[in-house]
Amino acid sequence: MKPFMPQLVYIEPQALEYPLGRELKEKFEGMGIEIRETTSHNQVRGIPGNNELQQYRNAKSTLVVGVRRTLKFDTSKPSAEYAIPLATGCMGHCHYCYLQTTLGSKPYIRTYVNLDEIFEQAQKYMDERAPEITRFEAACTSDIVGIDHLTHSLKKAIEFIGKTEFGQLRFVTKYHHVDHLLDAEHNGKTRFRFSVNSRYVIKNFEPGTSSFDERLEAARKVANAGYPLGFIVAPIYRHEGWEEGYQELFERLRAALDGVFINKLSFEMIQHRFTKPAKNVILKRYPKTKLEMDEEKRKYKWGRYGIGKYVYPTEEAAELERTIRGYISEYFPEAEVQYFT
Repeated sequence: MKPFMPQLVYIEPQALEYPLGRELKEKFEGMGIEIRETTSHNQVRGIPGNNELQQYRNAKSTLVVGVRRTLKFDTSKPSAEYAIPLATGCMGHCHYCYLQTTLGSKPYIRTYVNLDEIFEQAQKYMDERAPEITRFEAACTSDIVGIDHLTHSLKKAIEFIGKTEFGQLRFVTKYHHVDHLLDAEHNGKTRFRFSVNSRYVIKNFEPGTSSFDERLEAARKVANAGYPLGFIVAPIYRHEGWEEGYQELFERLRAALDGVFINKLSFEMIQHRFTKPAKNVILKRYPKTKLEMDEEKRKYKWGRYGIGKYVYPTEEAAELERTIRGYISEYFPEAEVQYFT
């Protein structure tokens, strides 16, 4: 899996007022990548494609360099107090991803260059909550690791948080391109998490991401660099042979991490869910998907903003949680299970 490289770049004129904006423009010019101007990262027009599906796929390889104007951070429960907005969008093609509807007609990837302003706002949130710890999630609307070899925004955020008294940073990734992050001065304040799943889920629903073995090798590197390490098992999906599939996942994970000192290992568990709008979008963008989204087999659960989602029925969800917790207890008895949702 090669590191992401955009096929097309848009840049807001105001982004060139910031060092990172100018640096990225020079970098992409040197690579011979086509660069266009856009008045706003929220209103990018002209992404090539003869139809909506082609435009969607081309948008996934389009990078927009912009300025983050909204500096009010969203909340990010249950994993953190706030989402720190370093980037939006992802180059992966995970069929089940909630970004299908969250980003809607704007599936292109955005990176924000006004990092000092973003960090200043983060500091204000920390000051308001001090002496309580304030956790920031950097991957709510993106897979930030997937583009950071180009921007180093995440590395700057890691080192910024590493110098704070009451801040912690968290992010999750399906990519293994972590080498440039290994020497960051994190001071133990950044939890580096990898998304993991059964062979069936990765094979059928996660195209355009690093392989499981690549993620495991990256996890070894991250642990050896002293980062607190975590894994998100998501989405936990009931497929034929799922019990054996998830047991094999933990067997492989244990074998890969044998002999590695792991700082404060954590697990988070998220069962598969979908909304009606998400189902419609997924079937349009991935018409041959094997993803099971039968409302009759699910339980309806009200969510934030009055938007309901379909999750597994209570007994099936309880079986998933009980089974996965059992595997974690068996293979990683020292780990903390942070939540199941």
